Amino acid sequence: MSDEQLVQFCSPTLAGIKTGNLFSCSYTTKDELFTDLRRLNRILQPKGLRILPLKFSGSRVLVYLYRPGDLARDLKAAEALQLLQEAGYRGRTSEQCIAELMRRLKTCDEFPHEIGLFLSYPPEDVRGFMEHRSEAKCTGCWKVYGDADKAQETFRRYKKCTETYSKQLAGGVPITRLAVAV
Repeated sequence: MSDEQLVQFCSPTLAGIKTGNLFSCSYTTKDELFTDLRRLNRILQPKGLRILPLKFSGSRVLVYLYRPGDLARDLKAAEALQLLQEAGYRGRTSEQCIAELMRRLKTCDEFPHEIGLFLSYPPEDVRGFMEHRSEAKCTGCWKVYGDADKAQETFRRYKKCTETYSKQLAGGVPITRLAVAV
């Protein structure tokens, strides 16, 4: 897993403007992958970030980079908590919710739509997708069922962040400086 992949798929989380990002990448062996993840966690944890594998599929892995403090806050919001309870999540901590999400990714045929709550998607949009998939007001990083103007501004911020971080990485700024402590 390269720093370029982290920047390409996770810049808003690295910058502290998004709780988490997901991306899929290939790996050669699990030992090499876990060595790389441990290296990245040593670098990123002091900045308030954590990276972990959520699901393995063939020679690919679904990776989650997130800010544990922000995730705990997001999942405690009343509407997010209600959505998780309705979906059958019994855990109260963000770590328990991640463990349940991982279990669902491994065992369910359909992708668990509540995953949006782990990625800073507004709970109203997560609920909207679960209930009205084809009636979105707009689409960007996610399908929007609530405040389209606010979502469009968020999409622009994420895109600008990724462009800026990509340029900085290409210019030699290391991932240790791109990851912001918040």
